Amino acid sequence: MRRVAATSLVLMALAFSLAGCGYSPGDRAASGGLIGAGAGAAIAAATGGAPLVGAAIGGAVGAIGGAATNPHDINLGTPLWR
Repeated sequence: MRRVAATSLVLMALAFSLAGCGYSPGDRAASGGLIGAGAGAAIAAATGGAPLVGAAIGGAVGAIGGAATNPHDINLGTPLWR
């Protein structure tokens, strides 16, 4: 249980701190989802969990965090796909 809580806290912090790429909510959700999926898979693999489950959870948290952020709060510039 402690591992799940620590992983969740790390994912949420990462998602909210890095999910601000782009100007529209869709851009921020996409970049947050990608960053969250990568971080979730890495954390799950490092802690002995299933990387696919970690990627799914991290991607969902990152996408929600990215869509919920305001472009004026966090703006890391134009996303690479634009």
